[in-house]
Amino acid sequence: MPSIQCRRRVVGRPRPPIAVADGRLWGMSLSAAIRFFSLLALFAGATAIVLFAVRLVPARVFPAGHRLLAQVYGVRVWLAWLVAATSMLGSLYFSEVQNLRPCTLCWYQRIAMYPLAVILLVGARRPDGEGRRYALPLAVIGFVIATYHYLVEWNPTWESGSCDLAAPCSVPYFREFDFVSLSFMAMCGFAAIVALLVTPRKEQ
Repeated sequence: MPSIQCRRRVVGRPRPPIAVADGRLWGMSLSAAIRFFSLLALFAGATAIVLFAVRLVPARVFPAGHRLLAQVYGVRVWLAWLVAATSMLGSLYFSEVQNLRPCTLCWYQRIAMYPLAVILLVGARRPDGEGRRYALPLAVIGFVIATYHYLVEWNPTWESGSCDLAAPCSVPYFREFDFVSLSFMAMCGFAAIVALLVTPRKEQ
C-alpha cells in the first residue's frame, strides 16, 4: 500500500515525521480527508458563531434570525448528536486508519466527545430532552480542553510535563489552511454542540 508523509509545521519540540498509510475514506486520500473534515469543522464553528450572534440581536431587529432559532430548537439535540458522531468517527479515522497517535490532550477531548455521541442519541429520542442537561457540561469541558490544546500548539512553552514525548501536544500533525488542526476541529465541534444545546425555545 502506498504511503504519504503527513504534513506538519514544527512549532516546538520537533518529532520525526510519521509515515502513514494512505487509507481511504469513501474513496478519499488522507489529504482529501483532511480537507473534508477541515471544511466540516469550519462550518460547525461558523454555525456556533451565528447561533450565538443571533441571540445577541433583539427579535424586533432581526426577526428572521430568531425564527431560525425557533426552528433549530426542535431538532437541536439531533443536530448536536450529528456533530458529536461525526467528530467521533473523524477522530477514529485519523488514529485507527491513518495511525496518527493521539496525544494526552487529544485523549481528554475524546473522553468528553465520545460519551456525547451516546448521550445525545438517547436524549434525542426522549421527548423530555433530559439528555441535554447531561451533555452540556461535557461539551463545555471538552471545548475548554480543545481551546487550551489549540493554544498550546501555537505556544509550545505552555505544554505540561504530562504530555507524551512520542506524541507531544504542542506539535500538530497538520495545519490545513495554515490554521486548522485536529484540536481546532474538536474545538469547533464542541462549540457547535454547546451552541445547539443552549438554543432558546421561543423567539426573543
